[in-house]
Amino acid sequence: MQFALVNGQRREAQRGAAGTCPDCGSAMVAKCGPRVIHHWAHASRRNCDPWWENETDWHREWKNCFPEECREVSHAAPDGEIHRADIKTPTGIVIEVQHSTMTDDERESRESFYRNLVWILDGRSFRKSFHLGCMLPDPASGGFEDIVWSQHAKSAYRRSPEPIECCVSSFWKISEAAIYYPGLTKANIDEVIPSSGLVEMHSERDIREEVIANYSGHHQFYWTHPRQTWLNAKCPVYIDFGEDVLYEIREYDETRRLCVRLVAKRKLIHDVMVEHNAQDIATHFYPIP
Repeated sequence: MQFALVNGQRREAQRGAAGTCPDCGSAMVAKCGPRVIHHWAHASRRNCDPWWENETDWHREWKNCFPEECREVSHAAPDGEIHRADIKTPTGIVIEVQHSTMTDDERESRESFYRNLVWILDGRSFRKSFHLGCMLPDPASGGFEDIVWSQHAKSAYRRSPEPIECCVSSFWKISEAAIYYPGLTKANIDEVIPSSGLVEMHSERDIREEVIANYSGHHQFYWTHPRQTWLNAKCPVYIDFGEDVLYEIREYDETRRLCVRLVAKRKLIHDVMVEHNAQDIATHFYPIP
């Protein structure tokens, strides 16, 4: 833990200091060795919050992006259950920065408990297995209602001869495919996806300029051996690969296929402090200092 109560005040760990846990009131010991990040630990038992994980430098760097009063904020449910959120903003958005793996049950429990929650994952351990794919236009933009984008094999993501930001996927037209598959829509395309060769596959060259003009950070992706629980998450998931941008996993248009959206780290840090709903992050324009 970054903070404990010392004489009734929240304080960071300092060598030789004594404190108490703000949640359970038990004694805390300051751990300030030369090879560990300075932190507080419970003196006589395990952390009183079973959801808490050992803090890394990466955790601490993320916490320190926010004011002190937003870090390690206790959150109580109506039934009295209490957990300590990594970050909770004044607008009520909770951020959990997650380094270790997690089961479906634990993820679902946290999402149910916090509800207005954002996940930030430490993706550095699986960076080489995550491949960014072709550009996609903003799903809210007009002019693409008749288009369904093809999904490429893993090899296509590495063989593209162009810079990835200029690579556009080939596509089908719903109106053409519906001649052979009556009732076809974007919502059921993956149930009756054209595979007989009857439907023409269009080249990305036909609409590349339109895609680029309506691009807002969306891409196809391929994740070798994905951590499936994050693909099933109900709350927004952002992957931190140690870059200036984060990769948000999200559903794309009515097909509900997964894509990623690139969001500047600065944009997320700003928006969680002003937006009230986690789903609204990076959907409005604000001048960021």
